Amino acid sequence: MNVSIDTMRKPQKIGWGSAAAVVVANMVGTGVFTSLGFQVDIVQNRYAILLLWALGGLNALLGAFAYAELGTHLRRSGGEYHYLSTLYHPFLGYLSGWISVTVGFGASVALTAMAMGFYMTPFLHQNPTFIAFISIVVLSLVHSFSIRQSSLVQNGLTILKVALIVLLIVAGWYLPPAAGESWQTGSNSPWIWDSAAFAVALVFVNYSYSGWNAAAYIVEEIRQPIRNLPRALIGGAAVVSVLYVLLQLSFLRQVPLEVLMKKVEVGHLAAESMFGATIGNWFSVIIALLLASSLSAMVWVGPRIIGSIAKDHENWRFFRTQNRHGIPVRAIWFQACISLVLILTGTFEQLLLYSGFILQLFNALTIAGVFILRYKFPELRGYRSPWFPWLQLIYLIISVWMLVFLLIDKPIESLLGLANLALGALTFFWGKKLSDFYPKSEIEVKNQQIRP
Repeated sequence: MNVSIDTMRKPQKIGWGSAAAVVVANMVGTGVFTSLGFQVDIVQNRYAILLLWALGGLNALLGAFAYAELGTHLRRSGGEYHYLSTLYHPFLGYLSGWISVTVGFGASVALTAMAMGFYMTPFLHQNPTFIAFISIVVLSLVHSFSIRQSSLVQNGLTILKVALIVLLIVAGWYLPPAAGESWQTGSNSPWIWDSAAFAVALVFVNYSYSGWNAAAYIVEEIRQPIRNLPRALIGGAAVVSVLYVLLQLSFLRQVPLEVLMKKVEVGHLAAESMFGATIGNWFSVIIALLLASSLSAMVWVGPRIIGSIAKDHENWRFFRTQNRHGIPVRAIWFQACISLVLILTGTFEQLLLYSGFILQLFNALTIAGVFILRYKFPELRGYRSPWFPWLQLIYLIISVWMLVFLLIDKPIESLLGLANLALGALTFFWGKKLSDFYPKSEIEVKNQQIRP
């Protein structure tokens, strides 16, 4: 049964623990179990790789401080779409929403499902594309009923995933390292921060950390967001950053660099090195199943952006409808369709490379929005990030440095991201031709901003 937004009953709310679980589940997923092989291929030095992961964690934490401030002042679900529409212009907000739908969630759901397929293929003896396809369909069904069901599934899968990571960290340190491996091997110096190779490798790392802003997308579904949103964003990002560095240290200690190069299933390689082939195969299955946690979180969060766009743009009105529990079912299945198309038309590496440039660009624009927020709305009350403006400036400097190197060294992938942005602009103007903005939408947005 479907009902309009105006007549549905008051939706259920979640606490900071469930919101933090969304952050952790979005962060700990495809990248941490797949991207190390791509980094090793271009930066053959263990110290440099660990420096990359530490820098990625710092970047995520800096971003979490900024998003906590934005989310507690502009308390409407939708993340960058709402922030950029309010602070810059509705056109830029629309483009960020388009990128979030097609890349931030659509492509990420596809990548996570494909990673599950790679890990499960030796066990199920099925085509990885088929496994990925079925995984998206099943989890979209799970999240089409109620927030309570989504929360229970999410919390349970996240706990299991973190437990697995802790086990791999402990085993990686307790067991002897790979025979003959020396941390001095590798052709590159660890201090190559000014090279294109380091910048491109950081793109892979940042993709692995993506998801640190996940709770900001569902701020309307969080109880007491002024208190709980910062706890969820900052706490989740900090915990995952520590786990990430320790886990990669464990992987690098147990698996030779030449074995890791360009491999997707790095978790399986590490488990096999630690425990032998038989137990390693079972770990591969466990990792695949726990990747469902990240897939579940993105299937849950992503459609809320579609719902926010639908509130403001008449050509998206089909996605305004929710079920009696306040779940945007149509948006869930629209996102699922995007992901399924990407699975059928692209490779894992293609999707991973073209996503990085455009996502980092919009994250940087959003972080810069903190300056605009404090200038335009000084009277608003909410969380304020510490050490302003230095944290935001550090994030922006790192982002610009990385984007410049990526555009120079990987122009095709970067331009593909910009081409997707151009396609989003075409849909915006096409929508304007059909009808203008949703009547009074900007007034409604402003009313939600100034609500304490």
